[in-house]
Amino acid sequence: MVVFKKPHALSDVPLHYCPGCTHGIVHRLVAEVIDELGIEGKTIGIAPVGCSVMAYNYFECDMIEAAHGRAPAVATGVKRANPDNIVFTYQGDGDLASIGTAETVHSAARNENITVIFINNAIYGMTGGQMAPTSLPGQVTQTSPYGRDVNLCGYPVKICEMLAELDGPEYLERVTVNSVKQIRNAKRAIKKAFQNQIDGKGFSLIEVISSCPTNWGMTPQAALKWIDEKMIPYYPLGVYKDRSAEKKEDEQ
Repeated sequence: MVVFKKPHALSDVPLHYCPGCTHGIVHRLVAEVIDELGIEGKTIGIAPVGCSVMAYNYFECDMIEAAHGRAPAVATGVKRANPDNIVFTYQGDGDLASIGTAETVHSAARNENITVIFINNAIYGMTGGQMAPTSLPGQVTQTSPYGRDVNLCGYPVKICEMLAELDGPEYLERVTVNSVKQIRNAKRAIKKAFQNQIDGKGFSLIEVISSCPTNWGMTPQAALKWIDEKMIPYYPLGVYKDRSAEKKEDEQ
């Protein structure tokens, strides 16, 4: 009896991510969801720039490489041209919440029928650990060696809270993957986001609070603990918008 195996939608190749990085966990969850929904043959993923730049190596579905920050724009074009396909983007905070902010906001405002997986590890991972739009107040990075000064650099961008103010998005939820319980919850949210697209409900974004042990200067174990102690208090987990659930409540 097989108890545990690699999802079919996940390529059988070594991941390039650093030890302890939680990108690999999220990759697996996305692949499991694709398997369970039976959509591998009709799914198109959009890989942007950042640590996930080579995501096209890891998924067995069709993949497209987008310019830095432009994944939602590419996904919009792909979905409109191929409405029967399932289209998702997989983006980090330096991509989605910085150079790609406009594409993110406007695709959400239009309620484009796409699924966005957003990895928030509060730092630029691929380029060496610079301060990101999501870096915490006081967080030490390569470009904020004395800690992020909000008087100089402003406050972190809270994507779920910001997009929740728009009328357009169908579903916004923030999750994390630093424990078995949280991993299961993250998978539930990711599956719902894909199901929303299948059902034609519109824009869904799942923000995943993730670890970056290398650039945080921590062991993998300490990084998971830091998520609980520092990241989650600033970026609370939960559903920030669910129009279908809100509609059911209004009808009742």
